[in-house]
Amino acid sequence: MFKEFREFALKGNVLDMAVGIIIGAAFTTIVQSLVNDVLMPPIGVLMGGVDFTDYFVALTWSEVAPVSVDAAKEAGIPVIAYGRFINAIIQFAIVAFALFLVIRQMNRLKDRIAKGEAPAPSAPPRQEVLLEEIRDALRAKG
Repeated sequence: MFKEFREFALKGNVLDMAVGIIIGAAFTTIVQSLVNDVLMPPIGVLMGGVDFTDYFVALTWSEVAPVSVDAAKEAGIPVIAYGRFINAIIQFAIVAFALFLVIRQMNRLKDRIAKGEAPAPSAPPRQEVLLEEIRDALRAKG
């Protein structure tokens, strides 16, 4: 049983998947920061100073409404935090779009390779070009 587990755990697919999950978690952190710290503040300003993270509905009959989602949770008041849900939808859209762009480029590259078109080689370094010219000049003299 240990041998079977070791073979499973050391398969290339499992390791690739683990790397993908770790990179995905790091990418999620970047996207959350992009949405919360870069995109949402200007959107809030355009909408008159609105901050989506504090859009919520308090599920209480109390006359004193909590000021924020965090304040409501500290007071033990159940809330429907639909502003945070809006942020999550925007984050998902960004991740999905980024993934779409990556997969689109990979598919284009696969199609080019399947058609026999290799990616265009980059120009050789200037030093190499000069050395080739010197070599050709020496051949012409000799």
